[in-house]
Amino acid sequence: MNPLTGLYGAGIALRNTLFDRGVLPAMRLQQPVVSVGNLSAGGSGKTPFVIALGELLKERGVRFDVLSRGYRRQTRGVLVVDPAGTAAHFGDEPLLIAQKLGIPVVVGESRYQAGRVSEQKFQTQLHILDDGFQHRSLARDFDIVLLTAGDFEDRLLPSGRLREPLSALRRADAVVLPGGLAAEHPALRGKPVWRIRREIALSQVPPSPIVFCGIARPEQFFEQVRAAGINPSAEITFRDHYAYDQNSVQGLMAMHRERAAGGFLTTEKDAINLGPLRSGLEPLAVATLRLTIDRPADLVDTILARIANRKPRS
Repeated sequence: MNPLTGLYGAGIALRNTLFDRGVLPAMRLQQPVVSVGNLSAGGSGKTPFVIALGELLKERGVRFDVLSRGYRRQTRGVLVVDPAGTAAHFGDEPLLIAQKLGIPVVVGESRYQAGRVSEQKFQTQLHILDDGFQHRSLARDFDIVLLTAGDFEDRLLPSGRLREPLSALRRADAVVLPGGLAAEHPALRGKPVWRIRREIALSQVPPSPIVFCGIARPEQFFEQVRAAGINPSAEITFRDHYAYDQNSVQGLMAMHRERAAGGFLTTEKDAINLGPLRSGLEPLAVATLRLTIDRPADLVDTILARIANRKPRS
């Protein structure tokens, strides 16, 4: 095992102990906070889950916002996401959430400050904290943790992908698992468990496309594409949240000519990160990720019941 893993684990344990004992404070917003997070570094489906949860809340008439750090954005401070903006300005995932849900999305290094701005500007009833399980400086009223099948056998960073050990699930109020994954691990004992199914929707895919993506677990996307009957002429991986530039687009075009491909296929997040450069990759099909939550009414009822008696911050 990488010796840095032991140091990382010790640091995480100390930080959590300081928060647990109140040495490090957790600031509380006026309105309740529902956190959506995970244990591993990317790829568990947090963003599509936030979107799916947001659609359910909209059906109930709940006014809510989404608070996010805006990972890899080139700006600083608290900003309200403009759905017509760029990933460089707001971050790819907050921009995708804003475009999909049409609700206020606010980014900031301090999600507490982002929440304060949102409460003053939009009078929302509820905050969804995106990727918030480790952001303990903001108090939350309900913690949802998404797990992958690999999390149960993985190791802490940097030897593995885990940000925290499975024992951290004691802080979770509910756990979300992929459909078909057994909920038998001791860390899940006594936790409400919801199931999700993820599938991609494809339309007008060119023949033998160059399939490319810059996401945390690209192999999942490639497997879904092949399962849908698509025969890629090439599968190209970029790092997660990759900011495409003219050179990367030219490289894709060169492979297009070399393989005599019919066009390109990528994800919604990559389409956002391409920005105006996507016009140089025609024909380009964009796969839409659909996430289905089992027992969705139960999920929303559980959350709303928890926060119903929550007293606002004085």
